[in-house]
Amino acid sequence: MIPALLTDTVTLNLDRALYLTLLWGLEGVELRTIGGPSDRVPFVNEEKLRRRLLENELPAVAVVPGMFEGSVRDRRTWMNEVAAFDEVLSFCQRIECPCVVVSAFAAEEEGTPVEKAAQALQMAGEKAADYGVYVAVLNEPESAFPTGKALAMLLQAVNHPAVGAAWNPGAALQAGENPAEGLQALAGRVFLVRCSDWRIDPERGVWEPAPFGEGAVGWPAQLRLLREMNFAGPLSLEVHAEPRTKRGLHDATRLLQLLRQVRKPMSATAER
Repeated sequence: MIPALLTDTVTLNLDRALYLTLLWGLEGVELRTIGGPSDRVPFVNEEKLRRRLLENELPAVAVVPGMFEGSVRDRRTWMNEVAAFDEVLSFCQRIECPCVVVSAFAAEEEGTPVEKAAQALQMAGEKAADYGVYVAVLNEPESAFPTGKALAMLLQAVNHPAVGAAWNPGAALQAGENPAEGLQALAGRVFLVRCSDWRIDPERGVWEPAPFGEGAVGWPAQLRLLREMNFAGPLSLEVHAEPRTKRGLHDATRLLQLLRQVRKPMSATAER
């Protein structure tokens, strides 16, 4: 498993993001917005990005271009996104990035037709496979497929080897799912894991960011399950609380501690 940082959850400045990634002991970066607020991959300073990644010996484990965020019923929009997907995939090849994270469409009151969402992802998967890149579909609280079980159902309908899950247990928790059950539903289909922790504010009754490993997600169990599944992909840290650098340092440190524990031989773990 590769501990990484979703950089723009801490800073939009590329140099500072890479510096913090190394300082915190993380081993890769997930890239979404770099530079200014509107500088979304792949429309960024690519020459600088490639040079800085090489200089810092950090891989780009995934990019997030902002695909499939709208309604699946808006066929024109997502068809245009699929048509422009080659630009994203070419960018991935040039920066040696193996994965594109996409959304699972917006939730709708009348429900989201699974077959239409699957069609869009199948088309994206076909293109990605030609470039040797994977597509990871992210479950989010406001998406049409917010839980592990819902995402597994969608991926079963897609049925393409280049299309898997960007598993977000924090989002599944907020959607009312037991994160352990959600991950088990996705067994064998997880390409990337988003790492954040959450808890209920007792006064307001709403979800709030928690220090990593201290919330309701149950990260020790998540990491053990991922190890049992032989997951070897990115664990991408999202930082939600202020101050970002202080919370990021805490969360990265705790993630690495938990990761070291699950990497220990099973006999050593049992002895403890």
